[in-house]
Amino acid sequence: MAVERTNRDVRTLIAQIAAGEIRLPEIQRGYVWKASQVARLIESLYRGYPAGSLLFWKTGQLAETREAAIGVAPALPNIMPLYLLDGQQRLTSLFRVLTDHPEAQVVFNIETEAFQNQSAATRRNKKWIKVYDVTGPDADVFAIHAELKGAGLGIPEAEIGPRLSALQKITQRDFHMEVLQDFEYEEVAQIFVRVNSGGRALKTTDLALATLSARVPGFLGQLEAESAHWAERGYGALDVNFLIKALTLNISTSSKRIASVARLTAASAESVEAAWEKVRRGLSRVVPLLQEELLVATAALIPSLAALHPLVVYYGRQSDEAPTHSSVEDGLLYWFMAATARNRYGGSTDTTLAQDIKALDSDDPVKDLISNLGIAEGGLSVRAQDLAGRSHQSPFLMFSFLAAAHAGAADWWDGEPVSTLVDAVGKPQYSLVHPALKLRGHRSKYTSAEINELANIVFVSQDTAKNMIGTRSPAAYVQAVSARDLAAHAIPNDPALLEADRYREFLAARREVLADRITAILERFKPEFLSEGSQPTSTQADRSLALTAYAGAGRTVFVAEAEVEGRRWVGWIYRSELEAALDAASAGLASDVPVGEESAPMRVDDEGSVTFAVGPFLIRGSLDQWLSVVKDTFDDVQSLDECPEPTDEQWPADLEEFPLSNIGARI
Repeated sequence: MAVERTNRDVRTLIAQIAAGEIRLPEIQRGYVWKASQVARLIESLYRGYPAGSLLFWKTGQLAETREAAIGVAPALPNIMPLYLLDGQQRLTSLFRVLTDHPEAQVVFNIETEAFQNQSAATRRNKKWIKVYDVTGPDADVFAIHAELKGAGLGIPEAEIGPRLSALQKITQRDFHMEVLQDFEYEEVAQIFVRVNSGGRALKTTDLALATLSARVPGFLGQLEAESAHWAERGYGALDVNFLIKALTLNISTSSKRIASVARLTAASAESVEAAWEKVRRGLSRVVPLLQEELLVATAALIPSLAALHPLVVYYGRQSDEAPTHSSVEDGLLYWFMAATARNRYGGSTDTTLAQDIKALDSDDPVKDLISNLGIAEGGLSVRAQDLAGRSHQSPFLMFSFLAAAHAGAADWWDGEPVSTLVDAVGKPQYSLVHPALKLRGHRSKYTSAEINELANIVFVSQDTAKNMIGTRSPAAYVQAVSARDLAAHAIPNDPALLEADRYREFLAARREVLADRITAILERFKPEFLSEGSQPTSTQADRSLALTAYAGAGRTVFVAEAEVEGRRWVGWIYRSELEAALDAASAGLASDVPVGEESAPMRVDDEGSVTFAVGPFLIRGSLDQWLSVVKDTFDDVQSLDECPEPTDEQWPADLEEFPLSNIGARI
């Protein structure tokens, strides 16, 4: 085995990509760079900054490949290609810019030497030049130079030529290349995962995917095709990582470390194929069941997709010829709803999954699954107070949607059923009953948390939100909605509650209706062994966490107020520190964030969840949830004069996991 080291300029690399002499191996993932990242890369080359090295693999055997996002089909190579292991985003971006790809129209300001993506404003301004017009094969730099002379520039005319020349020379910049020779595919796969981790802890799913691609050529394509199949049906969240996890669970035979990817990577090709058939069979039963029986139109409604895994495993084990008894089917759906309401998968999921997959091996899997939830004989009940303080981040968003869908609610604009109101990216469409503009600045001092509460959300299309609701008071626009449609959406029938002055009463009234309807849905699927006469289990406990932003005296702070069994804790976090930590988390990197006089760890786990230790809680949520919560919090900044004083001492007890989706609620 050897590593060849050499240099090659940008123009040569681009030509090799076009000729098919540089290809992407199957283990590579998709192109993800944004326009701003592409512009920064071009700027780095223009200024002579280091742009990193490239890693290739050279082998005498043909490897499975995937198409690069370059917008053209590469030619069939005359020589054995080099397989790109590290540098896909950079080389793809350069190819797109230097071949005039419509999504890579990077422009250069001759006066300020700034780079950005083309816009309507830059098209009208002669000081902005498209990079391709200077670097392309038909570039007429002399004509561009002459035109710039009459553009009224604020720089000396003598500066124009050198700047255009520097822009032209980006195609001559060298990249350092390392080429692995005579390495086996499985070893190359492990190297790929390491070099692409960017300093992060390696994700086991990355390693599993790379290893499987090496041992079962074409397998990644099967995963992507399956994911695309469900995306067309509203379940786009069932991505490759979800499928890898499902595959792992279906190939495991022991409850000990049941989700260990090591078991997957050590399995035979036959075992992987058999497990893959179970995953596909399971999904083919589970998704239609959720959509047709529960009316869960899109996976975006499901707070944690981990709750789908026990269902997929169960149905994957059933033969197509043996239908599942309706009582078992209802019981599994009841467990799914109860697990969602109780946030069973809001924390670390591996141990929880191990318990629930083990329950599937019993003689009565439904009973054992529900036993794992700790639900008493009376089953689960949802009360109005359980919905207080909940936002769109809450697991109860799904239940509010189901309450509308099962009541036969339709859109107020075009009459389409609620169950079809899913946007282009698979998210449910909704609006606020009382528009925020009618509530902000009201003399009753409604907080952002109150305005955005779940009880103020109604599932209607964007057409309804724009053309009917807008910024109008509900007392005005409901005149165009029938009493039946209002009732289906759980809108209180007291007209006085549709005025801003009575908003808090509106919330209380709607919580009552929603809670009753959600409980009725649970009762419909409740197994017979859960006695109707027993006291039902509530979803509520005695702990809470509120996040508020305060600003003043030139500083902005993010304040966490936590309470556990009557004991209160307050912590201050500066906005810049928090946002820097979340930026690092988006790259998979850990941070330590100052919270008052102490330092709190923010970590990214193997499943992509971001955990942040704050006071008594280890708060856990997806990166998207964190970004959404932080944005919502800073959209409603309070005066620093009203900010509570931070707690001096650390929390004395062990940290409890707290799902970010429960922010603002008492759970």
